[in-house]
Amino acid sequence: MFSRAQVRRVLQRVPGKQRLGVYRFLPFFFVLGGTMEWIMIKVRVGQETFYDVYRRKASERQYQRRLEDAR
Repeated sequence: MFSRAQVRRVLQRVPGKQRLGVYRFLPFFFVLGGTMEWIMIKVRVGQETFYDVYRRKASERQYQRRLEDAR
């Protein structure tokens, strides 16, 4: 694993410390979030993507609510 000194050294090498401070890491996390979103939309595990599962589960919950309301 990495030691604390190694992590600190890598973080110190990221440019923009004087101007942006801790916000200099923001572009990295923005790109990371965009990449995760792209993976959830495009990458299929088996036959489904993350959003296929999300839509199906939302539809099932809506159907269950309608059944409960009809009683």
